[in-house]
Amino acid sequence: QVRLVESGGGSVQSGGSLRLSCAASGLTFDDYSMGWFRQAPGQEREGVSCISNRSGGSTYYTDSVKGRFTISRDNAKNTLYLQMNSLEPEDTAMYYCAAGPRYSLLSSVSYACRTASGFRNWGQGTQVTVSS
Repeated sequence: QVRLVESGGGSVQSGGSLRLSCAASGLTFDDYSMGWFRQAPGQEREGVSCISNRSGGSTYYTDSVKGRFTISRDNAKNTLYLQMNSLEPEDTAMYYCAAGPRYSLLSSVSYACRTASGFRNWGQGTQVTVSS
C-alpha cells in the first residue's frame, strides 16, 4: 500500500522560508515522478512543482513560484522535498505530495503537473500559512 506523508508546513511571515518533506513508502520510489500540489480555500488545486523519476533531472514549476521554490528528491531516503523561499501570502494553501507517472522527459512531467494526470497516490497534506 502506497503511503505518502507530508511534513514541514507551518505559519510564517511574508518573505520567510519553509521546507516541505514527503516520506514515501509502499512503492519503488525512484520509478515515479513526484509532485507538489496546493489548494487554497475556494480555489482549484494547482500543480506547484513536479520532478521526473530516477535522477530527477527534469523539473517543472508553475510560473508564480519560479525562482522561489526548489523541488528535489532523495531516492535513498524515499523522500521528496520542496524548499520554499520568499514566501508570499498568495502561497497560503494546503500542500499535497503525490506520486505520478513513470516520466523522465520534461514535456511529459510538465503536462502531468499542470493537469495532475496520472497522479493516483496522494498524501494527506500539510498546511502553509503566510501572513503579510
